[in-house]
Order: sequence, then structure tokens, then C-alpha cells
Amino acid sequence: MRQHEAVIKVMEENDGFATLGFLYQAVMRVSGCEWKTKTPFATIRRIVQDDRFFFRIRPGLWALKSNKTEIEKRFHLDGDSATQSAFNHAYFQGLLVEIGNMKGFGTFVPSQDQNRTFLGTPLKDIATAPNLYPFTYDRILRRVRTIDVVWFNSREFPQSFFEVEYTTDMQTSLLKFVDLQDFHSDFYIVSDKVRKNEFDGKLNYEAFRSIGDRVRFADYDHIAGLHTRISELQQYRSLGSL
Repeated sequence: MRQHEAVIKVMEENDGFATLGFLYQAVMRVSGCEWKTKTPFATIRRIVQDDRFFFRIRPGLWALKSNKTEIEKRFHLDGDSATQSAFNHAYFQGLLVEIGNMKGFGTFVPSQDQNRTFLGTPLKDIATAPNLYPFTYDRILRRVRTIDVVWFNSREFPQSFFEVEYTTDMQTSLLKFVDLQDFHSDFYIVSDKVRKNEFDGKLNYEAFRSIGDRVRFADYDHIAGLHTRISELQQYRSLGSL
């Protein structure tokens, strides 16, 4: 079996699509395909960019061109801006949860998002902390329960807070971070790179001075790339290369 055929086979068995991280894990297990290269994951990245067979759905997410119509309908990619926004929001929430899981953190998504699906799987089935850890006062916990993704350390204290901003106003998220500034945690706004200037402008407001040097902007490509790199590192370790 040729290498691109192994990638196609994995996608076919996964309803026609896959993240690069998933491909890294699954393609290497396909029998009958040899990878006589020291950089198999770079080869997989090149393969999925062959537009004869594949197309990119979102950063880090690829699909079979032969299944394009079906996949676009499944994920409502041909729908209005509201349905596309819902897909994007859940997709990047899911990537953040999986990254947190791979890094060994406890992961939480709010109850209102737990039934949203990440590529067909409810977010509640991916996150490892179904209930918010009671690490502080109830009035603060109520605020935390509205944050898109939270990573917790082994002591069940918040390591990082993430707000995914597709079309909504970043100011609301920044106000949440102000309320949480007394915790030794990292704050992230995750959005399209074209909104970086908007982020910088909002962060210069006097109201956000106390967190100005603590909030970071991470664009979608960065999050997808991080998910891919950590998946690659884990796979190298499992193969005994590290």
C-alpha cells in the first residue's frame, strides 16, 4: 500500500476527515504500508496538501475530496454565518481540550457547551473534569463556569483560561479575566489572526491595565499547530524515538 493510500484509508474509516494529530496516531498503524523515512509526519503533512485527494476544512483538519459535499453538509460548512460560527467555536474548544489532555491537565468546558460536538463527539466526552473544581468562592466559580475552556493542574487549581472569540466582543472575555486576576493562571484569547489589532486596542483600555501583561492572543493557526506538534511528540515517544 502506498503512503497516500494509507492516509486515505484512515480518513475513510473516520467518516472522511481527520485532524493531523489523529492521522499521526492512526496512519502509522496501517498494515501493509512502509514508512522508510525519518520524518513520517512531515510526509503526512505533504500528503494531505495534495488537492487531488484532500481539502482543508479548518486549520489542522483535513478531509477527502471525494466526500466534500457530504462533509460540508454534516458540519453545516455551507450554512449561514451562525452555523459556521458554532462549528468553529466547538472545533477550537475541542482542540484546546485535547491539547490540555495531552499535556496532563484536567480539562473543563461549561455546562452550556458540553453537548456541543467536536467533530461528532460531545465536548463532555473529551473533557476530563465534568464538574468545576471548587477551588474558590462561589461568586468566582459562577464566573469561571462561563469560560470556554479551563485547564487545571494536579492540585485542581486553574492553570489556564481560554476564551474562543469568533465574532463576539473580546471585551466581555477580558472582563472575566479581570475578575480572575488574583489567581496564578494564564489567560488566552483565541481568535482569527485578523482580530489581533482589535485585541491590542482593547487591552490598552484603562479597565484592563491590571491584566495587560498577562493576557495572550493565540490565533487559530497557532492552536491547530500546537495540537499537531504535541500529537507528533507523543507519537514519537510511543514509537521509542525519544
